[in-house]
Amino acid sequence: MITSSAWKDKKYAVLGLARSGRATVEALLTSGADVLVWDDRAEAREPFAGRCAIGDPLEAELSGYAGVVVSPGVPLNTHPIKPHADSFGVPVIGDIELFAQSRAELPPHKVVGITGTNGKSTTTALVHHILKTAGVPTTMGGNIGLPILEQEPLPEGGVYVLELSSYQIDLTYSLDCDVAVLLNVTPDHLDRYESFEDYQQSKLRVFGMQSVQHSAVIAVDDPSLRSYIFDLMGGPGALSEPSTNGYGGVPDQADFPSLKGPHNTQNIWAAMCAARDLSVDYDRFLSALRTYPGLPHRMERVAEISGVAYVNDSKGTNTAASAPALAAFDNIHWVVGGLAKEPGLGECEAELGHVKAAYTIGKAGEDFARLLEKKVPIRRSVTLKQAVFDASNAAVSGDTVLLSPACASFDQYRDFEARGEHFRELVEALK
Repeated sequence: MITSSAWKDKKYAVLGLARSGRATVEALLTSGADVLVWDDRAEAREPFAGRCAIGDPLEAELSGYAGVVVSPGVPLNTHPIKPHADSFGVPVIGDIELFAQSRAELPPHKVVGITGTNGKSTTTALVHHILKTAGVPTTMGGNIGLPILEQEPLPEGGVYVLELSSYQIDLTYSLDCDVAVLLNVTPDHLDRYESFEDYQQSKLRVFGMQSVQHSAVIAVDDPSLRSYIFDLMGGPGALSEPSTNGYGGVPDQADFPSLKGPHNTQNIWAAMCAARDLSVDYDRFLSALRTYPGLPHRMERVAEISGVAYVNDSKGTNTAASAPALAAFDNIHWVVGGLAKEPGLGECEAELGHVKAAYTIGKAGEDFARLLEKKVPIRRSVTLKQAVFDASNAAVSGDTVLLSPACASFDQYRDFEARGEHFRELVEALK
């Protein structure tokens, strides 16, 4: 567990007691803080009875509190906790901000922060794997893996690799990343922001928190972003862009079985720059690419049955995320649909030449059917179970059945992981 004397004898409220909330409470209590906790679920509050105060921060007098700690899932643009805390001059923060505050007492270390709309988890896991392969003490957290405060501090020379969503960055004010990475910014989560520009600015805040001696990596070729980052007060001292990197280009992806597709070209390049900035030997970097196992639900090849490949890309929750998956294969039977985040086919339209047939599902299924019916053969399958059945009956050896829905999952599933697991189960039943 990560603790800090900076929290001792200070008052905090923690709203939401899911895993990161529980870890936050334990770290604060162990550090000697005075903690008020709340969750709408009585069973979530129960473990803290008698250990700290229990009450809704929205009904609390917050004068003198050092912070209200909320889950990234709390929408700051609509939830009343933000104006309530503001009325007392109390910051609303997340566990990443508490980690940032704890760093002064941790053994000397570095932090890599990775953000972007798509590719964050893959790049975070890849950088973590590269460091492990190079023998560097490392852990990953943030929007992936265990809550960061629940983890044990790394020894001297360790590197914390953090996946940072825009929601987490919104709750963070002092995280000075030794290497900060921006992969891309495409329209997403616009229910939480007034405009796309506001969403983009949220991502870019990670660079504004950096010291001048630290490094930035931008994997998208956008001169306006470069100009913005260099104009930041303080700001990073070194900037890597797609046209300028010390390794001379991205290695041949054919050698890296879990890193196929054009989107992974960007992920590899960003990881390469981060590895260089962390002084990782290039040969060890290449070795790590060869052994990287990939992540579930991200271009995950789950089976080959009678010569037909079945690929789980349930993490393709918007069109920009699904387009690279379509580009990575030929003769695709595309399972698409769910809860749409934006209208239209977006970047997927340019990759329809790879699609042999489409099988539409979920709330947006009919919209996708209308968009696709004059471009590729379609079947209105409605459910994932029916889509897998339909696609498996139509596919022949050499084809790929690809679940890359270009939509969120919440119309039919708890999350994209549950959707991907169901796809796996349905494919297993075909054997």
